[in-house]
Amino acid sequence: MQPLVEPTDLNRAGMPAAAFSRRGQRLALTSVLPLVIAISGCGDMATQPVAAGTGLRPNLVAPQSSLIPTVNIAPAIGWPSGGMPIAAAGLQVNAFASGLDHPRWLASLPNGDLLVAESNAPPKSKEGQSLKDRLLGWVSGWVMERAGAAVPSANRITLLRDSDGDGVADFRSILLEGLKSPFGMVLLGHDLYIANTDAIVKFEYRSGDTRITGPGIKVLELPAGAINHHWTKNLIASPDGKRLFVSVGSNSNVGERGLAAEVGRAAIWEYVIETGESRVFASGLRNPNGMAWEPHSGALWTVVNERDELGSDLVPDYLTSVRDGGFYGWPYSYFGHQVDVRAPASPTGQLPQATVPDYALGPHTASLGLASSAGTSLPAPYANGMFIGQHGSWNRKPHSGYKVIFVPFAAGRPVDGQPIDVLSGFLSDDGRAFGRPVGVALDKRGGLLVADDVGNVIWRVSSQP
Repeated sequence: MQPLVEPTDLNRAGMPAAAFSRRGQRLALTSVLPLVIAISGCGDMATQPVAAGTGLRPNLVAPQSSLIPTVNIAPAIGWPSGGMPIAAAGLQVNAFASGLDHPRWLASLPNGDLLVAESNAPPKSKEGQSLKDRLLGWVSGWVMERAGAAVPSANRITLLRDSDGDGVADFRSILLEGLKSPFGMVLLGHDLYIANTDAIVKFEYRSGDTRITGPGIKVLELPAGAINHHWTKNLIASPDGKRLFVSVGSNSNVGERGLAAEVGRAAIWEYVIETGESRVFASGLRNPNGMAWEPHSGALWTVVNERDELGSDLVPDYLTSVRDGGFYGWPYSYFGHQVDVRAPASPTGQLPQATVPDYALGPHTASLGLASSAGTSLPAPYANGMFIGQHGSWNRKPHSGYKVIFVPFAAGRPVDGQPIDVLSGFLSDDGRAFGRPVGVALDKRGGLLVADDVGNVIWRVSSQP
């Protein structure tokens, strides 16, 4: 979630300067929320469809700037009784499990069990925060509440089991609890790695375990801190099981907190399990979440949640291969060489050369989940490519995302053209959110599982009989 209003802008809008003094902090804090409520739904309207900002060659319009950024929240209402998303032709969807607590991320185990990270952002400490951070924190908290993202973190991993193979979980157990905003999960042999928001922790696990009570071992600290803007940390193992790759989002929208707050962030790290060595594998990735291996090329791919407040048509989120040592632009430029004038100055005085992402996913779609289709049992159109969970926009008019899509691949690269909608119908006709898809994963039988953190459901997509 990004800052909506800069304190300097509020002051230009007529808020007294005294409100930003230490004596006026209470006045400032109590003045912001009514202002944001008043402007909710205001801002620029998109001039082109989402499709124009999607594909191999997105149309990048001129950036828009305004005193008040676009705020267009889809209030979270949950699914009505019997309600569910709409599956594409040839597919069907059912609730694999319901009644969860903000399920964000998924990991399928070799024995067919499913791990679900029930998680949310950690509590924000006010220690050391400036008045600006407190103001923006209050505003973004209000936005998160409206969008259904302000619930306390359950801080646990739940295990789901479909013991009779009917596509519905019939067994549920809390595998781990007392974690710190957990997200990514990887099983290597008898070692279960969990990415908390501040560290990777390893637990002993045996196939079939339904409860882990032994203490975890911290193997790698991760950037966190009092602000910890993009808190999610995802994990994927190398195909040989010798390394872990860790996604770490930026600590701001476009570096407005200064580059010192971004050390080690906006990056994918590599961790060598045997030696404990770690390094930044690729950088300039504003908020990478989902990661997957492309089976034909063997390359690592990721989806990246791009920057805000340049208008409803910018900036496209994207799907890209991740090159060792690659730099992808953040915060200085977007989609390769499009300069962002709001970014802080480069320490070298020159903008570093940025790699152009492979495939645009539309502006503000909040593309977070990613899974290769290798091993899917879905029909032919979904045999080769990537499934992507789009959590949905809060600052585009009209809304974008709020669906699960599929990007077809050929010879290890995305095919030119538009993605295929897999699941839709997460928004009501009047723009309220029944659900918001996040993590995606294939189960042992090749069905597609989708975490819905507003509906508190895991959906399962399969072929129609």
